[in-house]
Amino acid sequence: MITDARALQPEFVPGELHHREGEVDALTTSLDAIVDGESGRHSFIFGPSGTGKTVLAQYAVNLLEREAFDVATAYVNCITNSTPTSMLYELTTSAGLAADLRRQGHGPARFVDRIKDADRQVVAILDEVDILTEYRVLASLADIPNLTLLMVCVDEHALFSAFEEPIRSRFSSHRTITLTRYSTVELTSILKGRVRHGLESGVIHDEQIEYIADLAAGDARAAIAILRSAVESIRAGDAEAPISVDLIDASQEDAREDIRRRKIRELDTEKRLLYDIVLENPEISAGDLREKYESRSVNHVADSTRRRYLNRLEEYDLIEGVGRGRGKRYQAL
Repeated sequence: MITDARALQPEFVPGELHHREGEVDALTTSLDAIVDGESGRHSFIFGPSGTGKTVLAQYAVNLLEREAFDVATAYVNCITNSTPTSMLYELTTSAGLAADLRRQGHGPARFVDRIKDADRQVVAILDEVDILTEYRVLASLADIPNLTLLMVCVDEHALFSAFEEPIRSRFSSHRTITLTRYSTVELTSILKGRVRHGLESGVIHDEQIEYIADLAAGDARAAIAILRSAVESIRAGDAEAPISVDLIDASQEDAREDIRRRKIRELDTEKRLLYDIVLENPEISAGDLREKYESRSVNHVADSTRRRYLNRLEEYDLIEGVGRGRGKRYQAL
């Protein structure tokens, strides 16, 4: 039934990226100079969850690797690597520049020097870049002559508002690409491509594909999760092919739970601790949450960073917050 399971994963990068042609052109233009051995143009990619920001960045990097000799590429999920040291270690390791370095025992400057000393151009995708504990490291990276940054996050206004003025000015002239939700027609087309690549003929019909696209309301990640959940039900013997509307309806909750599990797995130590504390309590105030967190964390983050972490957990639909300030109360969803 499944011919290529990768096509049913949200991080799968297709051979062709449909309905983002203009954005692909803009991003590849930012990387064109790398083919000639020069640095590219730093770029930001903004847009709601499920609009294909990360896939767009990875697709553009894949195109670059087909044309450029001797270029190192890296991907960093900043949700998992939020501190400057952790992010820089992951960047240099992913780019193949830090085989002899350890995450612990080296400061950020050591990893920055390793990138500077590389005898090649380096392109780094920084996913969820807004969740970094501090942004000055971005300015340091932006000044490295042989490094090009592709920075991905949801909200342009929130990110630039959080930047200090020197950092905001440093990035004011760089390329910005903003993605919007897919239409039902576009999302149907994307799902059909996934189905052709990953499933045998007859597992699902066009009408049901369109139904999934309509349910997902422009969120490609949700649409792929629903499709994958329905396929898994058939594989488990709980349903039969072809996928029906009833099976799609029944698969929605499992799809949402799958997305939640994936998001929880991405959390690093501090974010997971915050989530666990909320999960342990029917409801907890912001003040009590702070006290419990600081008593249990070995290296607790600053108040402003902790609030950003909690905001991200809310955006991920892992927790819900009601109210404002110290009186705000949280509960797990």
